[in-house]
Parts: sequence; C-alpha cells; structure tokens
Amino acid sequence: MDFGKLASVDQVDFSFIPDPPQNKNVLDDFSVRPVAPRIYLGATGYNMKPWVGIWYPAGAREAAFLRCYGQQFNTIEHNTTHYRIPDHATVRRWRDEVPDDFRFCPKIPQAISHVRQLGVQNGEIRAFCDAISLLEHKMGCCFMQLPPQFSVQQLPLLEHFLSVFPVSAIPLAIEVRHPSFFQNSPAAATYYSILREYGAPAVITDVAGRRDVCHMRLTQGRVLIRFVGNGLHPTDSSRVKQWAARLTHWFALGLREAYFFCHEPDNLLAPELAALAASVFSTALPEAILRGPAPLEPPGRQGSLF
Repeated sequence: MDFGKLASVDQVDFSFIPDPPQNKNVLDDFSVRPVAPRIYLGATGYNMKPWVGIWYPAGAREAAFLRCYGQQFNTIEHNTTHYRIPDHATVRRWRDEVPDDFRFCPKIPQAISHVRQLGVQNGEIRAFCDAISLLEHKMGCCFMQLPPQFSVQQLPLLEHFLSVFPVSAIPLAIEVRHPSFFQNSPAAATYYSILREYGAPAVITDVAGRRDVCHMRLTQGRVLIRFVGNGLHPTDSSRVKQWAARLTHWFALGLREAYFFCHEPDNLLAPELAALAASVFSTALPEAILRGPAPLEPPGRQGSLF
C-alpha cells in the first residue's frame, strides 16, 4: 500500500493518541458480552509464490493458495472485489476453501465507492451484495475505501448510501482519507455519529506518513485495523505492542471483534508480522480467541522480528 508511505520512518512519532472519550459510550452498548472477544489476523492477498516452502507447503500450486492461506490466517483484506464484482461460483469456491472460523473482509468495488452517487443508482450495490452474501457465515465485514477527495462536504451522500446498503445483513466499515474527517469540527463529529447510527465501524489505518488516520474512534462493537509495516523495522514490533495495550483496553470496555490486517511492502513479510502480532496478542489477551500463522520452515529472512 503506497498511501502514507515514507522513504524512512526513523523520525516518525508512532505514539498513539489518547483514547477518545466517546469510545466508552459506544462500547457500553456491547459491554454485556456472552462470548470471549475475537481477534482476526490476516494479510491483503494470498497469491504469494514466495510463501511456498515457508508458509505454504513445499510444492503448493497456485490453485491451492487460498486453501493454504486459510490454514495460516483466519481473515483476509480481500482487495480482489475492489476491481470487479465476483460471479456466484467464485464466491462459493472462496467460501468452501477456507476453514469454518475464517472470515472474509471484501473491499467494496470501485464501481460503487469511486463513482459520483456511490452506486446508489446503477444497480451495482445489489449485484455486489447478492454475490458476496454467498459467503454466508464466513462473511466478516466488508469495507468501503472512499477516494481521497471525498470530504465532509459529501456527508449527505454517504448517509444516503448507508441508508440504501443492507448493513444489518452485510456488515460494512468505512475508510476515509480526506483530512477534514480528522479535524476537531462539528462536521467530523457528525461523520462518526452517522457511522454509529448505521452500525458501521470506522476503519483505522496505522501508517507512517499519515498519523491522523490512526484516529482511534470506535463506532461499533467491532473494529478494522489496517496496520502498515515498514519491512520489519523495529518500530513494527513496538507498534504491535501498542496495539495489544489498546485492544486490551477496548475489550475490557466491551469491544467484541478486532480485524487486524498486516501490510508489508509487496506483502512479502506480512506472515512474519502477523505471527508476531499473534504472539503479542495472545500474551496480552489470553482470554481472546485468535489464530495466527506459523512457518512450516524457519523464515530465515533478514530483518526478522524473532
């Protein structure tokens, strides 16, 4: 992911902002929790030949990569759907190739997120929802990444979209990037209120070059975190530990689910980062249900966090 990428992160202050006071009010609605909290760990793609022999079995063929991925991770930031609406047979195949505890997080097609009316007039929303609903219980939470020029001035359009999209049947999170959403303003406050009203999480992105998008606002009992690493730089490890502390706090308040997506340059080192996160989270949150990757062979890669 090129968004927020810097040539060097040595001078970046990765400290988290304090927890927004509104989070407690949001999580009060979920504080009576009948089951243990869940953490889903994943990467951003599974078609990774360099993982063969390390994270995938030696000799694994591309046709088996999703099945191999599902044995190592229990979620995926599924970017394939951003470029086209999959046919029904493809969605059924995805569903059937992963374990029962796996959850897909498909990205809303750009034919919806990047058009003038957010797809409310072109039939794409229904086509996408009809297809993706075939994931059945393996549906985690879709997310819509709005274009960088989409600002708080367009909040009425977003609210109209949320009134049309079947959020109660197909969970949906929203990612925004325009700086106006991260200012201390009535319009920005309205944005989070709208998401809370419709039960849509606000995606949190932890990336070096845009610390404002690591906003820490919760609007629902689940959260999607896009963690952009820097080639296993030492700060990747310290940031994961910060997330363990913040998630511990949120789960104590009532958070139910956290999706943690590991980005690394070209996706190559995402399994190493996810394995570190699984180790740190399992120690900090022993009551949480999570599953992280384990190498089939020692990684042996320069810059390993282990």
